[in-house]
Amino acid sequence: MEIILTGTGSPLPDPNRAGPSSLVKADGTHILVDAGRGVVMRLAAAGSDPALLAGVLITHLHSDHICALNDVITTHWVRTREITPLKIFGPVGIARFVERQLHALEDDIGYRVEHHDPLVRGPQVEVTELQPGDEFRIGDVEIITAATQHAPVHPTIGFRLKHEGAVAALVGDTIPCDGVDQLAAGADVYVQTVLRKDIVELLPGEMAQDILEYHSGVVEAAQTAARVGAKRLALTHMVPAPTPEQYPEWIALAAEHYDGEIVIGNDLTTIIVEHHN
Repeated sequence: MEIILTGTGSPLPDPNRAGPSSLVKADGTHILVDAGRGVVMRLAAAGSDPALLAGVLITHLHSDHICALNDVITTHWVRTREITPLKIFGPVGIARFVERQLHALEDDIGYRVEHHDPLVRGPQVEVTELQPGDEFRIGDVEIITAATQHAPVHPTIGFRLKHEGAVAALVGDTIPCDGVDQLAAGADVYVQTVLRKDIVELLPGEMAQDILEYHSGVVEAAQTAARVGAKRLALTHMVPAPTPEQYPEWIALAAEHYDGEIVIGNDLTTIIVEHHN
């Protein structure tokens, strides 16, 4: 199994980082986790395409994690000519969001159906709203969900994916909580969105300070990884986004609390996930 960090950015525009998303490849099964800005271009760079996606997993309905879902839906539709529906899984509320996206695309859908004979109807999607504790499969990948904490955003969920014994936890935006511990326990890699709280605390403005309340910091992510015995910790959705020259500083901060491997990188950083006893 591979995890490609297709978007390591945040709501803050960054010329080098797409919005939050990760691509999971398990043999021929491609699964997208979240769909931030620029995700379709990053999928192409990662050797994938919306037409190749066996499923899309959404952690929560903050705009930076879902703003390019309409691009994924449209591109999948045009590229597959609706041979197979796009399967989308997410928390309660995702069905309403997708319905509204399709409504917003009605004019474009009409133009394309009128112009292209192979397109006889609009995009076909299958949306599943998940509850914490749900278990399901996409291809040969086993997936478990658990509740995370990102209040006032509610509900929010994270995912634990297992393929051929290898386990990856991708939990989205959250503070440390029991659900994150369940998902990341013993995982071969635990992928966590993070802030540098020591830096954000110095930023001016009430909105900057608000984000401290519902995100994990680097230290907290490292403490979680150590507490639950995760084999590796991967940092993504980094605020403020570090330059490559600053990566050692971020890693050193995490390493004060966690002695496993710490992964941090640019968009398209690839993590090979293998099971280790």
